[in-house]
Amino acid sequence: MAAASHSVELGASWRPTSQEPPPTRFHRVHGANIRVDPSGTQATRVESFAHGVCFSRDPLAPGQVFLVEIEEKELGWCGHLRLGLTALDPASLTFVPEFSLPDLVNLGHTWVFAITRHHNRVPREGQSEAEAAAPSRSPALLVEPYLCIEQFRIPRDRLVGRSRPGLYSHLLDQLYELNVLPPTARRSRLGVLFCPHPDGTADMHIIINGEDMGPSARGLPAAQPLYAVVDVFASTKSVRLVQLEYGCRYPSPGQRPSWQMPSLQTLCRLAIQRSVVHRLAIDGLHLPRGLKDFCKYE
Repeated sequence: MAAASHSVELGASWRPTSQEPPPTRFHRVHGANIRVDPSGTQATRVESFAHGVCFSRDPLAPGQVFLVEIEEKELGWCGHLRLGLTALDPASLTFVPEFSLPDLVNLGHTWVFAITRHHNRVPREGQSEAEAAAPSRSPALLVEPYLCIEQFRIPRDRLVGRSRPGLYSHLLDQLYELNVLPPTARRSRLGVLFCPHPDGTADMHIIINGEDMGPSARGLPAAQPLYAVVDVFASTKSVRLVQLEYGCRYPSPGQRPSWQMPSLQTLCRLAIQRSVVHRLAIDGLHLPRGLKDFCKYE
């Protein structure tokens, strides 16, 4: 979908004005093979394997996660979802490139990474790939309600992809808690965010099923609007946006974040989930059907 402008431009200096980030939506500008539903929360590639580049409708706020869940896969193609950030205003593009890698990246001011079946932690400075790939979860991490990334913390419960309840849910739930779910599987949840620094730069982080992969790119221009990029590529056919409840308020420049307690909804859901053996047991509780489904699916 082409935009009206005839140049590729960076946005003006920008700073979030609201305490809470707005709901995430897909931009009206997207690849030729993408169809976005009327709510702006689901993007589906309707043919071929390319021309599936999508953007966030609005620039992300610092620490705001653009989180997508893989809704549908398509057999016969090689390759998976690509995810990242761009300082290009999607509305300024004369055309949307066929691929995010390398086409969109080659336009400049764009940082995109391919999510693979074996994608794991990004090695930090002085760390080998084998050390980065080693299991890092501890029992405390499984019950920690927040994922802490630099100066931000994000409620973890909606970051982790979960299967639909079924015959083997009592086994699958243990695998999902241990983050064994492949990053490219259906129901996997992948997110991107940026964390600014006092020097005016920012680090980009990718989150896979509730686990921070570490800084994927450094030196992003934090003063510029940064839009999320999602390339619904090859075997990934459809993704939907997942909205998060944030446990922090975004401070004024020079101030530290002030944390809030989780919402009552989140606390109730966590209490219910921890009191049952597995999600199928939720059906036996004397609770409204809507609440049961909410606790099982999210």
